[in-house]
Amino acid sequence: MKRLIVITLILLAAAIAITVVYFKNLSPPGVRTGQVMHTIPDNATAVFEFNSEKGFYDIFKGNQLLSAVIGKDKLTDLDTLRKLLIASPQLERFFEGQNVFISVHPSNSNDINLLITIPTTTDFKTDAFTNLNTQPNSGLSVTPVHNTVGTTYDVLVKAINKHFYITQKENNIFAGSFSKELIDQSILYKDDKNQNIFIPLPEQQNANSLANLYINYSQLTPLFDQIFKNKNTDIFKSFKLLPALAALTLNFKNDALMFSGFTTIQHNHTASYLNLFADQQPVVNHLKDIFPSTTAYTISFAVSDPVKFSAGLTQWHIKAGISNEKDQLFSKIKAETGVFLKPEFEHLLGNEFAVVTTRYQEKYAIVSVKDGSKLRPFMMNISTMTSDNIGQFNYDKVPFYLLGDAFSIFRKPYFMIIDNYLVLAATSSELTSYSDTYYNRKFISKTDQYNQFDNLLAERSNIAFFINFKNSQSIFKRDLKDAFYDVFENSNPSWKSFYAAAYQFSASDKNFYTNLCMRLNNTDTTATPIK
Repeated sequence: MKRLIVITLILLAAAIAITVVYFKNLSPPGVRTGQVMHTIPDNATAVFEFNSEKGFYDIFKGNQLLSAVIGKDKLTDLDTLRKLLIASPQLERFFEGQNVFISVHPSNSNDINLLITIPTTTDFKTDAFTNLNTQPNSGLSVTPVHNTVGTTYDVLVKAINKHFYITQKENNIFAGSFSKELIDQSILYKDDKNQNIFIPLPEQQNANSLANLYINYSQLTPLFDQIFKNKNTDIFKSFKLLPALAALTLNFKNDALMFSGFTTIQHNHTASYLNLFADQQPVVNHLKDIFPSTTAYTISFAVSDPVKFSAGLTQWHIKAGISNEKDQLFSKIKAETGVFLKPEFEHLLGNEFAVVTTRYQEKYAIVSVKDGSKLRPFMMNISTMTSDNIGQFNYDKVPFYLLGDAFSIFRKPYFMIIDNYLVLAATSSELTSYSDTYYNRKFISKTDQYNQFDNLLAERSNIAFFINFKNSQSIFKRDLKDAFYDVFENSNPSWKSFYAAAYQFSASDKNFYTNLCMRLNNTDTTATPIK
């Protein structure tokens, strides 16, 4: 009996050991995403995560994608730091196989601050940093700086003559930055374990991913405020107001950055306009086919059930406390014109509507309707006609109340109806210009580069933002702060190296499946090579 008990205990111990090894392999020590991300200050707008292994760097070697996004000089600085510090012979074994987290933080400067957070193995000792001083030709000079909250390591990277600051967080996690301001924030940051500023991917999915991108939409506004002169810029405005977190994985392509994953709405926060589309089904996007060739950027919406969307918009207006003003407007329209505008419009509303901004800073609302000929008399009755086809609304904020927040810029717009499209603009001349575009087929969808880009996008979505960087240049010159526009205009590569970017939401289980795509410009094969 005793022998049976002993054998049973041995077998049990063996089973436990095998189980531990098995799960250890499933979640290798280098992947501690949740722990690491809880140490990142909560003003981070985005976090880029990748595994610090040779294969990752080899994939992007000689590729313009990352340098175009963050800047050639900044990428060179990071690569120099990597080679001299975490890939140094003295430290490499402590960092090998660990995931690196590069987070983007707004600041008061004319630069975007980056924080690098990385865990080490459990046997790492902090004197390994100062020991680098004793290594000949290390290229680094490390000075420990002691203060009331711990020790910061001031690392002079001699090759670039810049200081890099490192501080130790809990669980052998280290944070570093070229910005002293940001590293001081990191030192003082106390994590709230009950608050998720990012939602990490499951460990197994993380292990199979080349790289991940996490986005906190609520922190987009401070970053945009740092970059743009005009804090009310409408570029990406609707997304900046969305209470949500995204976790996206990289799908590698040589000439494009492509991420896909989920945007999870924080339903315990105040709902934004975009929340309305989470209750719809994804729709095939057709409206983009008639955007002008001069399109700079657009925000497009698609609904599978227009009636349900209109009902949701009404509830959203009630919660926002503006339903009385809305009711008074439509009661006034009914009394003065006899038109029951709201139900008539909702009955004729199609599946797609969009706001388009051109390189000439024209703005159009383009709305698909079920029957343009039936909508025309209603629009004419609430407007003053300036020609047979063009009129101006007599009432303020009608598009806002009929279609929602994204259309608030059209206060008393001019309108025309072309086929089954209602088109709004600030002036009649802009509508005349679009009429020429429409009838002469001067659409961006007729260009090769656009179609190559569009082939990378999801066919169906509910919300889509598109920006053409060349057509947006004059707008950037007007709206970007000088230091940031100078980087856009004069750095090579830069964001100007991309043809376009798109950000798509497709409703999925009350949240959004998300696609992000940025494609480089086509190579000019006619250019004479430099010898």
